[in-house]
Amino acid sequence: MKCPRCESTLYRKNGRRNDKQNYLCKNCGKQFLEPAFPRSLEGELLANSNGHTKVSITETTEDPLVKNLPEEKITEKSLSSFSLRLAEELLQTILSPDWLESATFNQFIQKIQQKTEIKHQLEIGISLLLLDAENLKLDINSELFLASVCKYPLQVKIAFANWRNPSTGKQDIELYNRGYQLVHVPGGKDSADAKMIALGACVLRSYPTVKEILVCSGDGILIHLCNELQNQGLIVYWVRRQGQNLQIENRNTGKLTHYSLSMATEIPSLEQVVDKIQDLIKTEQESINARLNSLVAVATLFQERCDINTKHHSKQPEIEEIIPVTDDSSAQFIQKPEKQDSAEISNGETLDKLLLKIIQDIQIKSPETRLSVSKLGSELQKITRKSPNSIIKELKLGSNFTKYLESSPTFTLKASGKEYQVIPLCE
Repeated sequence: MKCPRCESTLYRKNGRRNDKQNYLCKNCGKQFLEPAFPRSLEGELLANSNGHTKVSITETTEDPLVKNLPEEKITEKSLSSFSLRLAEELLQTILSPDWLESATFNQFIQKIQQKTEIKHQLEIGISLLLLDAENLKLDINSELFLASVCKYPLQVKIAFANWRNPSTGKQDIELYNRGYQLVHVPGGKDSADAKMIALGACVLRSYPTVKEILVCSGDGILIHLCNELQNQGLIVYWVRRQGQNLQIENRNTGKLTHYSLSMATEIPSLEQVVDKIQDLIKTEQESINARLNSLVAVATLFQERCDINTKHHSKQPEIEEIIPVTDDSSAQFIQKPEKQDSAEISNGETLDKLLLKIIQDIQIKSPETRLSVSKLGSELQKITRKSPNSIIKELKLGSNFTKYLESSPTFTLKASGKEYQVIPLCE
């Protein structure tokens, strides 16, 4: 270290200032602070990555940046400015076009991308399936269902068996075509289970992104593997076969899920069945209520229509019932006002008078109207509450109403299409 003014190496300590050692030059009396670089690094060499000439720290203190500083006391502010200048020059070198197009920069970017991808995979995670092919067979539908049970994508599938055993048939070809890694074990009892436990216990070494594991075997010895994987912080599903169903047990939560191999569908739980039945009952009730509401609306309309017809009938004009009365001199007719409903017909003459009255009333309202036999019969029925044919038969005036009108001297019938119009002869 030298004096910044006279470059003398003769100096002594002169207290501390701003937590830095202050020195006093014995030659010129200049006070200065210790350099920005630690004393422990004096003598070490600095070199950049481009292979330029190495420079010692002692020489760097004589850099023009320092020499050009004013000859006053070196303050903390000047040292900060020096550090800022160095940082700016470093950034200019790094951001230069030559550096951005260099192979070193491309390698640096690739390493960052690789680390980012690994971190992303660790955050996402995958699922892994371990299959004891000698104990359990999984078709493609069962495998897809197991994948749907997992929260993470099923990306690794490993099957264990003695593939030379004739009992496996062509299962190895099928599993290999479906993306399984096939692990061969020699013949022997529980050989596949032992290999499955050995590989599964250290699965995180080969697949650090695994979050869930499906242990597919009904052998009870694999409970040790399930416990070990749980202790490693993994979500474990133990898949076992019960008859024509698969039982999937979540060892972390104890939840059971069942899958029907014959029907290739999930077997709902009791709660799900009850909820489904309740939904069906609710839907049926809503349908019944909708139909009842429609029926009530129709009944209401029908009742209103009946009330209208009743009021219309009650406003029919009263008729005068003609009652024949005889005295000593001659027969006379006395008219007695009666309601239409109480009209009584005793003979053909009374019937003719009533029919003439009906025709006259209708012609008064509509002079151009010509009554047909059916229309006249309907009006007669409204008044007498009896059908015309029954009246004719009761009075023994013929077989029916039409033939009576044809034979009556009071009326004549005129054909009009398929109907007959009734015309009084007095017109």
